[in-house]
Amino acid sequence: MTVKYGEQAIAESTLTTFPNPRIGRDYSVQITLPEFTCKCPFSGYPDFATIYITYTPNKVLVELKAIKLYINSYRDRFISHEESVNQILDDFVKAGDPIRINVKGDFSPRGNVHTVVEVNYTKPISD
Repeated sequence: MTVKYGEQAIAESTLTTFPNPRIGRDYSVQITLPEFTCKCPFSGYPDFATIYITYTPNKVLVELKAIKLYINSYRDRFISHEESVNQILDDFVKAGDPIRINVKGDFSPRGNVHTVVEVNYTKPISD
């Protein structure tokens, strides 16, 4: 079976960055990803969510196409709502070293249960 170019791009994706054009300016970047999917680690059923990322960049910004491919890499992962949102935050902090970041996962109701998971990170102030 031939791997399609989109599948290959997703499999090879990394959160690439580029220089912040306004280092030292306190501004925020808001990203909405309305088509997030993953699989329930218990049932295998698909979970759907909108992921909201708001961050204050430090020296670099995370490239938007890279974010899109990275988020699509979750579609076949068996991962809980809580772990997926926390993992997105961890990976984003590792790649972009932001000053502040908030990641929120607003999961579509399934079985009459609506879940919202929100995590925050603030870069420690170095002496």
